[in-house]
Parts: sequence; structure tokens; C-alpha cells
Amino acid sequence: MASKNKILVLLGDGMGGRPVPELDGRTVIEAATTPALDRVTRDGACGMLSPISRGVPAGSDTSHMALLGYNPYELYRGRGPFEAKGVGLDINPGDVAFRCNFSTVDPADGRTVLDRRAGRIHSGTDQLRQAINEQIPEIDGVQILFKESVEHRCALVLRGEGINEFVTEVDPHIDPAPGQPAEQYYDCKPLPGHEDDPEALFTAQVVNKFVQRCFEVLNAHEVNRQRVAEGKPPANITLPRGVGTAVHLEPFATKYGLDGAIVVEVDLVRGLAMYLGMDVINAPGATGGRDTDEISIAQTVVSALANHDFILANIKAPDLGGHDRDPEQKIAAVQKVDRAVAYLLDNLDFGSTVMMLAADHCTPISVGDHSGDPIPTVFFGHGVTPDCVQSYGERACAQGCMGHFLGADVMNILTNYSGSGEKFGA
Repeated sequence: MASKNKILVLLGDGMGGRPVPELDGRTVIEAATTPALDRVTRDGACGMLSPISRGVPAGSDTSHMALLGYNPYELYRGRGPFEAKGVGLDINPGDVAFRCNFSTVDPADGRTVLDRRAGRIHSGTDQLRQAINEQIPEIDGVQILFKESVEHRCALVLRGEGINEFVTEVDPHIDPAPGQPAEQYYDCKPLPGHEDDPEALFTAQVVNKFVQRCFEVLNAHEVNRQRVAEGKPPANITLPRGVGTAVHLEPFATKYGLDGAIVVEVDLVRGLAMYLGMDVINAPGATGGRDTDEISIAQTVVSALANHDFILANIKAPDLGGHDRDPEQKIAAVQKVDRAVAYLLDNLDFGSTVMMLAADHCTPISVGDHSGDPIPTVFFGHGVTPDCVQSYGERACAQGCMGHFLGADVMNILTNYSGSGEKFGA
């Protein structure tokens, strides 16, 4: 069934948060200057969104799945397959995939994690990847497939006999706080309940050898010697996490009868789109970093909506400021989202388009990671009856007519507004 009207989902990645003392108790969104977001709010219907369930911190992968109507509790097989597919690595049945970070460990011991993101390295990772692929083609008969993504992100696929996904992560997920000792990365082990599983034991052995070999290859690499000379943290190891296996998801077009596409900045979202059979569209100026060109993303959305029923676009920048615990950086990123919305208001016909403005999760400054806080959300455009909320933000949107809803509700709400939803019953 063709859509009667267009649907747009615009996500400011990690945009929501909690009050920040340095901002006089306001949240980052409340402190930012956002005339376009406020305009959409005044003419929209507002509420608070929990992508997975109330109080559950959502990963970007599980959140996007839930928002698109795919139950992550039933269908999620780990982030690794999405990341790997997104960077262009094939995932075959039986493969075990990880997302990884290029990270910095203390060269003295090769284990103490000084910076999980290697200073958000943004150049030279192609040379590091080449060195890994040339010098670590296999371990104990298991083929190593490795490729870099945006900034510090990368992906690893293990291919061979006698391996499975029932193993733990290596990444400690903790950067040292000022004045506090740094932690060492973890050894990969079989998951609880799989301690005697020979395939899990073998997989953990391969992962641990891969991590150790990466340090040996990368620590002396010319890219890292140059980074150290410039006072930058070396990307001298890779830390696997998000293990998973190939997943089968019902194609988006089959599920909804909509011709859908995703405007991508990061390979995780690209990989999900590929699994769903959705078109993947790259914005020329999208970098996945704090310097991303939000107008390029908005222009790409406008162009894509001319040929598709449904578009999802995610602007990554707000999430980075949250992870870095940097309120000014995150304010600047929220204002990027505002400028993208202003362009959309000037260049789209919202008489025939319904938009949901939200985030895939909250990344509060005080947490430095994803949290389970609800996300301020606005529905705007075709079919939407405005409520009385006047400005975009956590406390304001909590007063809106949409109330507190879940990610599982989103596609029903959007297809109802667009006129493409089907009646339940006679």
C-alpha cells in the first residue's frame, strides 16, 4: 500500500538529558537557542518517548530497531553485525562480529586504558586497518576480517569453525576520571552458563590473542609515532565489544508497504538499513562527528523525500557532547539540529509530510553515557493536532498531549497521521 503522505523521522542522537548545574539547572536543550525547534513544538503534538521501555537505557542499535517497529527483545543479536555490515564486511551464517574502538592503552603495560576513543582519532585509521589485515590475517585457523568506520569506530568479524557469540566484551566502557586510576581492559571469557562450552572458550582465546596482537602491531605504527610526536593519544589497540551474529529482519517495505530510506552518518545505522532492505543515502557533508554539515543532511532529506515514502535521519553530534561531558559542545550540537529543522521548514511541504522530532536515547552530561530518561518528542505536520506546549525541552514536552509512549508505538502513530496505517477490525 502506497503512503498517502510522507513520513520523516529526525533524530538528534543522544539529544535529551538532565539538568546541568553549570547551566543554572537547565538541561542542554533548555539552555540552547532553538527557534526552529520551538516553532515546530508550538505547532505540534508533544510527549516523552522511551524507545525500549521506561527507564531502560537504549543502545543506538536497539533504539533504532524499536523506533522502526522491530522488537529488540525478540530480534536483537548484538551490535557487531550492524556495525560490520555498515562498513562493508560480509556477515555469513556462523560468523561472529564485534564493534570495536581504536583506543589508547599505556605503552608500558599494553593493558591500562587511558582513552577509549584515542582522542576521537579522525585520520590514519585506514593505515592502521591495513596493518592489522596484513599482519593478523588469521588466528588459530580463524579468519580475521577488520575494517575502520568513522573516527575511533571499527568492526571485526571472526570466520571459521568452532566459534560462537557466547563471550564477554573486552572494552571496559570506562575512561579514567580526573585524578582517578585508569582501568585495564578485560580478558574475553565465555558468558556465564557457557564456561564449559568449547566453542565459547575457543572464541575467547581468539579474541584475546587478536587484542594482544593489535597492540603489538599498532603501538609501533608510524601513524601512532606521529600522533605521539604531536601530543595526541596513540590509537595503539582495538577493544572489541557488542558481539553478535547474523540476524534476519523482515524487510521494511514488506512490513509497512512503505518505500523507506535512511540518511546515514555512522555505519551502525547504515548496517541496520541494509538488514532491513532500506535505501542507504549518504549526505555529502555528513561526517558523524562534531563538525558535521547539518544543512547537507537536511538537503539530502529533502531530496530523498521526493522519491521515498519514509525517511529516517540521525544527526550524531549531540551524542558526542554528552559522552564527553561537555555542555557547551552539546549545546552547539543541539543548535545544529535546530538549523537542520529550520531548513526543512523552509523546503518541505508539511501539509503532506508528518515529522517526528526526537532522539534515539538520552546522553546526559552528568552520566557521560546513555541513560533511560525519556526523550522530548514532537509530532509535526500532516494530520497533527497541536497541543499547548510552547518550547522544545524535557520539562515542556512532558506537558504535551502525547503523554509518555514507547518506541513500539512510533510507527503506529506516524502511519496514522500519514494515512498509511491499516484499520484493526471491521
